[in-house]
Amino acid sequence: MRYQYNEDLFEHTKMTFGEHLEELRGALIKALSALVFFVLIGLFFAGDVVDGIQAPLREGLLHFYQDQGKRELAQRLAAREGRTSPNDADLAEATRIVEEEGFLSEERYIDRKRLLEILDFKEHRPTAAKEATGTKESQASSRPWREKDLVKVLLYFPADKDPRIRVIGLSVHEAFTVWIKAAFLVGVLLASPLIFYFIWEFVAAGLYPHEKHYVHVFLPFSLALFIAGALLAFYAVMGFILDFLFPFYALLGIDPDPRIGEWLSFVLILPVGFGISFQLPLVMLFLERIGIFTIQSYLSKWRISILVIFTLSMLLTPADPWSMILMAIPLTALYFGGIALCHYLPKQKTPFGNTVE
Repeated sequence: MRYQYNEDLFEHTKMTFGEHLEELRGALIKALSALVFFVLIGLFFAGDVVDGIQAPLREGLLHFYQDQGKRELAQRLAAREGRTSPNDADLAEATRIVEEEGFLSEERYIDRKRLLEILDFKEHRPTAAKEATGTKESQASSRPWREKDLVKVLLYFPADKDPRIRVIGLSVHEAFTVWIKAAFLVGVLLASPLIFYFIWEFVAAGLYPHEKHYVHVFLPFSLALFIAGALLAFYAVMGFILDFLFPFYALLGIDPDPRIGEWLSFVLILPVGFGISFQLPLVMLFLERIGIFTIQSYLSKWRISILVIFTLSMLLTPADPWSMILMAIPLTALYFGGIALCHYLPKQKTPFGNTVE
């Protein structure tokens, strides 16, 4: 039963609009100061961060060129046997070489004499050396120079040493910009507990004393959900996005050549979007406890809520379906988790001993 107050016992705790603005200014200054401090610390770790955040992109590029290498190698193996298309045995052998042995292949032309020197045929097989280098008559023939002096060989090299599996920079200042962005990322992660605390502190300034207890309850959960969302985006969603986008390069016959600046901007935006969106159950609990929404309203509007979740997921993620789905599904689960949180979390008491509904 909702308790009706005869008078406002907390009149002395009320703040004017100007006082609220002053509280907001103070919270923003403290949050910005914490961010600047930790960004300066992040400058010392920016290099390691840049190397670490390239890992998903390098892995995506490696998988792209491995898939491309398997198709090309299977085609070459079939051509050696005089077939126009590879069979299952060619594909199995190509898969073994590329995936198990970790090699990619490439056809190159090499001088016959130089090839014999590398293989040491002149010492052990003089007849073969004579046939390979050609006689005076063959040298004077009318065959093209490439056909006469060069031979096409199939070379193998380690896939992880492929220069294409490297992230590039195209401008002189891009490395410096990336370094600063990486330091900013470190600063945001390290300062996030303080930033969340200052934000909740500002929110608490507009609450009654018995409502301020929620700040201390929400803060650790808020931080944990933010980190969980960011980790999900970086370690799970990134791989799905790359696996979805890179095949379009193969479809169009284009080799990907990603820039480190663009990739880092992408890495910054997506985890932050996931971390913020994962605050949903706490926001639901907060709004329910201060009386804006009820559990019944959450349950009756669940279809509209899911539609809003998918719409926001589309806006907060890149233009691919995987990232939208991988954000919307956890948020849908968190929505119903928020309802459960509102239902099972004990409610606070008023100064009169009644439950605040």
